[in-house]
Amino acid sequence: MGQHEAVTNLEQLLDCLAEAAEKNRNGKVSIATIMEMIGHRSFGPLLLLAGLVILAPVIGDIPGVPTIMAFFVLLMAIQLLLGQQHFWLPNWLQERAIDSDKLSKAIDWLRKPARFIDKLIQPRLLILVSGKAKYAIASAAIMIALLLPFMEVIPFSANAAGIALLAFGLALIARDGVLALLSFVVTALTVGFIGTSLL
Repeated sequence: MGQHEAVTNLEQLLDCLAEAAEKNRNGKVSIATIMEMIGHRSFGPLLLLAGLVILAPVIGDIPGVPTIMAFFVLLMAIQLLLGQQHFWLPNWLQERAIDSDKLSKAIDWLRKPARFIDKLIQPRLLILVSGKAKYAIASAAIMIALLLPFMEVIPFSANAAGIALLAFGLALIARDGVLALLSFVVTALTVGFIGTSLL
């Protein structure tokens, strides 16, 4: 899949990641490289990417990865709320990289669930994924990002955050308001769980 084609589902994002891993075989794939593949202007694919990285076996289990993704999501969401059309990341974050072999293994593992999920999403309840609704999604993403560092010490909680971010990303690129609604529910449950665990 070329870097100029818009990502419209989970399998297409995996194709982008696979292409990046292939180009950097036996090396590392940086966040900057991945962003070049999926674009700097689309909030949905970038949220989808963050959720995928957090959930991916081998990658998401690495200490520090959820916190790095928290910075990534926080910067993207704040820029969306400020009306930015082109998302920017500091060099230190762009240069963070994933081992290409680990990335390829994670992609292979995610292929089957991705095909299943893509069959379920469709355009519906567009009011929840367009206009002002995008700001609500960005606000929810900020809330998740602020809690992600704490989730590194609470078993399985980062997975819930990854699911919420992935679902928000999918909802935006597929224009699926039902999925967005479910994502808000997952976010509320996750925030409640983390709050209870920290008290």
